[in-house]
Amino acid sequence: MNKTAIIQLLGLTQRAGQLVTGENLVLKAIRNQSAQFVFIANDASQPTIKKFTDKCKYYQVDNSIVLSRQEISNAIGQSRSVAAIIQSGFAKKFKALTEKIN
Repeated sequence: MNKTAIIQLLGLTQRAGQLVTGENLVLKAIRNQSAQFVFIANDASQPTIKKFTDKCKYYQVDNSIVLSRQEISNAIGQSRSVAAIIQSGFAKKFKALTEKIN
């Protein structure tokens, strides 16, 4: 299943230092346009999901809500509901993988 591939790649992205996590840092990355792709937990609060999807739409950043908070947290080893990929190569791969799920 693709979700497993996404989770494994998310862990790799974290180890490669190409991931920004935490709401404030991710918002900052979106605003200064260093974020290339954003994961938003599908079980985050509605205001959080809305805030990040709206922000991503405004700044034209691809995003996905296919993973749960637990899946994101397990992949990166920290409890997080949002994560931004800041490297374009990883971002393209995530975009391709998440499109197959949606």
